Amino acid sequence: MAARGRRTETREPAKSVEKLLATKEIVICCGSGGVGKTTTAAAMAAMAATYHGGKVLVLTVDPAKRLANALGLEQFGNVETRVPAEAFAAVGVEPRGELWAAMLDTKQSWDDLVERHAPDAATRKAILDNPLYQNVTGKFVQSHDYIAMERLYEIHSSGRYDLIVVDTPPTRNAIDFLEAPERMADFFSSRLLRWLIAPYQSRLFNVASKPFYNVADRILGSQFLQDIAEFFILFQTMYGGFVERAKAVTRTLSDRCTTFVVVSTLESAPVQEAEFFIGALSDRDLHLGALVLNKVLPTYLRSTAATKVARSFTADADPLADQVLAGLGDIGAHDDVARVLREVGESFLNYQVVAKREAELRDELSTVPDVVATVPYFDSDIFDLAGLLALGAAIWR
Repeated sequence: MAARGRRTETREPAKSVEKLLATKEIVICCGSGGVGKTTTAAAMAAMAATYHGGKVLVLTVDPAKRLANALGLEQFGNVETRVPAEAFAAVGVEPRGELWAAMLDTKQSWDDLVERHAPDAATRKAILDNPLYQNVTGKFVQSHDYIAMERLYEIHSSGRYDLIVVDTPPTRNAIDFLEAPERMADFFSSRLLRWLIAPYQSRLFNVASKPFYNVADRILGSQFLQDIAEFFILFQTMYGGFVERAKAVTRTLSDRCTTFVVVSTLESAPVQEAEFFIGALSDRDLHLGALVLNKVLPTYLRSTAATKVARSFTADADPLADQVLAGLGDIGAHDDVARVLREVGESFLNYQVVAKREAELRDELSTVPDVVATVPYFDSDIFDLAGLLALGAAIWR
């Protein structure tokens, strides 16, 4: 079993992603689609396994399977799979610990939940065999989000890992991810559900509700309603376990061992999503450990000296073209060289405007999280462990 006891006694701000991960047991990565959230989660897990040691798990609840290739795995699923040591050796790294990966399998996780919470074998079999249950595990209200939280709680409670890094669905779905335990518990105790199943718990139909069921039977079929009723009656036998686990999950999210990392770019739409989620975390008094900003323009674009060079290119293109031709020989017509110099200068100045806006946005967003880390544009896509570690190194210290 992995060692525990890494939680901190106070919530003093961490100075870096490295220190943040060293003091936490659960790191939940959130962000809108297309901002590099999955890659960032995997990169942080890989860095923690490499430099902190222990057992580290990256758990994705995003249906996309982008992690497999990057981690050197053909595939992975609900059961945690270790990233082979050979994958690290291939990029010249000898990790101090172990890196594991898992992807949420909603159906299997629901089956496991029923196995744990059903009061007896007969009830367990009745639930698993119920026709509605076969469909419900993928489509039931909050089923994916709830079971993701259940799976996270189960893995964390097992003590098998020193650190779990969770890659959540895109931002607004991640809010559902946070609220799913309470919503599920509320649903199973709701008046609507009790009203729905009441006629099937007793042979005595309420006179007022009987017309509704007569119409519903004709439209949907009596067997369909009976399947619904049977399903929820059976599930209510596990209600106590659901409520208890929902409360435990909620406590875990607000515990000192847990932190959230919001991942974004500095484009308008992702920034709005990031601000939305930062506010949601604040409203729930959940710890925002870091903001990771991907694809940030380099700082040299804001250099005063570079600005002078770019302006010189645009204003003095003709005499500079003469100097270029004198130094490099006959590389083209004078006008062509001058045109290229102007384009380069103007392009630099345009990028500089964007870079300054990014810096202003970064300053505005930096007031809440403990750590703000930036990742520059990479020359190529990240498709392997070497790329993950390169991204991780950019945000680590």
